Amino acid sequence: MDAKLTVKLNKNVIDKAKGYASTQKRSLSRIIESYLNSLVSHTNEVTDDEIQISAFVKSMSTGVHLPFEVDTKKEYSDYLSEKYK
Repeated sequence: MDAKLTVKLNKNVIDKAKGYASTQKRSLSRIIESYLNSLVSHTNEVTDDEIQISAFVKSMSTGVHLPFEVDTKKEYSDYLSEKYK
């Protein structure tokens, strides 16, 4: 079952990713779904429905790792409170 997900990304990254998706004749949603599936998959088996993740898509990773003890919901709430003061 498909569900909708809204994410905020850098416009430049979105434009490049759309161009990449177009050259691959795949939707950007499908490419992102395949990438996320590869992150959470417990096996390295590739089915006919999956695609290989290109170096370009892998390069979009920020490499930022937050400490385990960071409460991201609280941090975001604090950020919004400060922003809309």
